[in-house]
Amino acid sequence: MFRYDFMLHAFEAGTIVAVIAGMIGYFIVLRRSSFAAHALSHVGFTGAAGAVLIGINPIFGLFLFTMGGGLFIGILGRKAESRDVQIGTVLAFMLGLGVLFISLYKGYATEAYSLLFGEILGISSSNVLITLIAGIIVAVVLACFYRPLLFVSLDEDVAEAKGLSAFWMGILFMVLIAAATSIAVQVVGVLLIFSLMVTPAAIAERLASKPSQGIFISVLVAVLATWLGLFISFYLPCPVSFFITAIVFLIYILVRLVPYVRNFSFQK
Repeated sequence: MFRYDFMLHAFEAGTIVAVIAGMIGYFIVLRRSSFAAHALSHVGFTGAAGAVLIGINPIFGLFLFTMGGGLFIGILGRKAESRDVQIGTVLAFMLGLGVLFISLYKGYATEAYSLLFGEILGISSSNVLITLIAGIIVAVVLACFYRPLLFVSLDEDVAEAKGLSAFWMGILFMVLIAAATSIAVQVVGVLLIFSLMVTPAAIAERLASKPSQGIFISVLVAVLATWLGLFISFYLPCPVSFFITAIVFLIYILVRLVPYVRNFSFQK
């Protein structure tokens, strides 16, 4: 398997993306902001379509639009729990813009369409480097603002009473989601972004008793699912993104079933 450069690049990029998605994903679940990750992934597709239209690398368009969309959503919505309307408004406009870009393009936008379901086996060494740089930046920013972001995520009102700005923390968080979404789209695609950004964190939330444990479990699940998905897809003719989503979904179902199995065994 590792004799092939494309598999090495896939494992390298997949590991970076899984780590970042697991870290940011935990805060997404904690703040109940999964709709934001879903929306920004679609905004990214619009950016990729626009980049294809003007003849540049779609990754740059994806990153630019997700960052812009994240900033715009963060500015419009002051409170995390009241952002659904703002997110839906931005998402609707961006999807319409994406349709316009695709319709204006005279050829077949293969690069943009590949982002819908991910193209991890087609990642080049240059894309791996871009992913690594973006991942390091996201990890460093998250480490620097870990405690205030966690405080605001747990209780915005108390955090503001202690002097923290929920508004600026919200903007920072939306930018982090945008950056993480930009790199995760390459692996699982726009339509399957939940598999790495939300599901591992949802699993961790049920298993962990502390935030640090939750982040660790979320990252572990995301990395293992990515590695297993790549390994299985090398031998079976099915998309990598399918195996990744299937693995994390099965783990989530098992985690949900454990309490019922325990209660049933105790009753017997």
